[in-house]
Amino acid sequence: MALTIAGSDSSAGAGVQADLKTFAAHQVYGVNAVTGIVAEVPGSVSRVQPVDSSLLGAQLNRVSSAFTIRSIKTGMLATADNIRIVADFVRECSDTPFVIDPVMRATAGPNLLDAAGRELLKSELIPLATLVTPNLPETADLLGVDPETFTPAEAAAQLFETYGAGFLVKGGHAEKLSTVVDYACIDGNVFEISHPRLEVPDVHGTGCTLSAAITARLAFGQPLLEAIGGGVSYLAECLDAHFSWPQSGGSESLNHFPKSVD
Repeated sequence: MALTIAGSDSSAGAGVQADLKTFAAHQVYGVNAVTGIVAEVPGSVSRVQPVDSSLLGAQLNRVSSAFTIRSIKTGMLATADNIRIVADFVRECSDTPFVIDPVMRATAGPNLLDAAGRELLKSELIPLATLVTPNLPETADLLGVDPETFTPAEAAAQLFETYGAGFLVKGGHAEKLSTVVDYACIDGNVFEISHPRLEVPDVHGTGCTLSAAITARLAFGQPLLEAIGGGVSYLAECLDAHFSWPQSGGSESLNHFPKSVD
């Protein structure tokens, strides 16, 4: 069983909905705690409404009292108050693998985490993580540097040194080469994960889906590096089988059930 703590996406391509579909594709039962409601379709966010932190706490208390949770992930957390609630909860589950997708801004739209929340994410939550999965803009934000001033491999090592957590720096936003290279830093060791770049347009929900796939595999007890590799392969399958929505201006969404997952 895996728990996602994230926002609700009305298009069901990202957030809690993507996480639960990813868990199901891995044959992992998923439970959730909703941090906010996002009115969006791929490529357009019109409104974000955080939930009250006491309601988030109530959700976490109920699911943890009724279910045995084998892994946890977070996505959009929205507010500093929500992060405080989540950090307290994760500390009580210290033996449970914990993955953070450090969602701070929508690709097209408003901030998904307030300024105070960004600071608490860095100081309180990330040091508790088993793995954090930033893209290159998020990596720059976490390091407080310009995106042009680092290489992903160096950044993965620096993030580990700064926060003490495992990191997967995703290379999808890098120059559009034929190969995408991600860099994982686990226990101070940097690993390179290469995979072909698929000829698909920008697709909604890739970060949520990758972090959820890793979380699902950790629920089965896979070693972290193996879970990362399997999650990357699953995301590639979802991208290759993606959906197009011509009626919404050519928007694209992942297919979370491209085939049965090994």
